[in-house]
Amino acid sequence: MTKVKPEKGKILISEPFLNDPNFKRTIILLTEHSDEGSIGFVLNKPTAFRIHEVIEDFPEFDSLIYYGGPVQLNTLQFIYRGENVIDGSTEIAPGLYWGGSFDILKQLIKSRTVNPGDFRFFLGYSGWTEGQIDDELELNSWIVSGTGIENIFSNEPDKLWRDILKGMGKKFAILASFPDNPSVN
Repeated sequence: MTKVKPEKGKILISEPFLNDPNFKRTIILLTEHSDEGSIGFVLNKPTAFRIHEVIEDFPEFDSLIYYGGPVQLNTLQFIYRGENVIDGSTEIAPGLYWGGSFDILKQLIKSRTVNPGDFRFFLGYSGWTEGQIDDELELNSWIVSGTGIENIFSNEPDKLWRDILKGMGKKFAILASFPDNPSVN
């Protein structure tokens, strides 16, 4: 079986026994991957806050903020899907974008031309230095996979890790069934 290589637009799926609390049973969307390192966002760790509750003067928008990872928790970034590209965005995959002008985004929200379900906001991000992600892949800490955009914007982030693994076939469905703590099973 050929292993999928990490690249922009792919996802990282943590193996079931990864105990780092930042990455335990996480799905991470890679938004950047090069010889210099990688950047991504955790897709399945929502906070209890909506974007308009945290950012002053942000129009009401029913979109939760997610924990993107342990790096630069004082930053707020976003990804979105759609045909209308916001100035300053980077295309991650066809129809999937990262970042852009917050001023333009606020205008789009005020004019009600965007759907909250098409956006994910993140506090912080997940980052790897040169060669680090390859080392972690050698240790089998991560599984690399492609994913459909619908998974990225899932309304059930608490089920995302298991659902994606189960959707990858029998070998991975077994991993999805492992208990959080096998010693108490």
